[in-house]
Amino acid sequence: MPMYRKSMLVLLVLAAAVIGGIFYGVHAQEQAVPLDAAGEQQASPAASRAETAEVTVYVTGAVQKPGLVTVPEGTRIAAAVEACGGLLPTAASESINLAQVLKDGQQITVPERQQLAAQAVSGAASGAAPGAAQAKAAAAGGAASSGLVNINTADEKLLDTLPGIGPAMAKRIIEYRETQGPFTAIEELKRVKGIGETKFAKLKDKVCI
Repeated sequence: MPMYRKSMLVLLVLAAAVIGGIFYGVHAQEQAVPLDAAGEQQASPAASRAETAEVTVYVTGAVQKPGLVTVPEGTRIAAAVEACGGLLPTAASESINLAQVLKDGQQITVPERQQLAAQAVSGAASGAAPGAAQAKAAAAGGAASSGLVNINTADEKLLDTLPGIGPAMAKRIIEYRETQGPFTAIEELKRVKGIGETKFAKLKDKVCI
């Protein structure tokens, strides 16, 4: 074979190799783009799950392990109690609404049966039995059998019979439980505007939930 033909053949082989390499690089780049996009799409649900809102509440009282609990938003009181090891055998679970949805920063106090009984006895000893006005309001509901006023069910008239609670304060108590949900502990009365430590001290032995 003449020398010039060999040279032409070598040039043709080199040209074919270069063209093949170019086509391979372009094809690989085109394949990489959809894969990257698919990876981003797969990462989105995981990132969304990581951003799930949470609330932190303080559980105290008659539970196994009182303390702060962080749970997903929309969780109910029953789940927060279970996160603290569950109720103690002495817990008065019927006095709290376990189905209530939790709010961030909320405090849940689970009372003990003995504690509620002591409050009832103390209230009776201090003359907490309903008078004429209180008995009339109790007929419409809201007064417990022990003579204590249930701050979750009492109407404005019955709340007005409590020491230091006038018509305006009674309306605030009703407005609070309608907007914030039922009271889970009598200590929450202090969150109502106008009820401080001094006024609460006069009320605590005369109310229940």
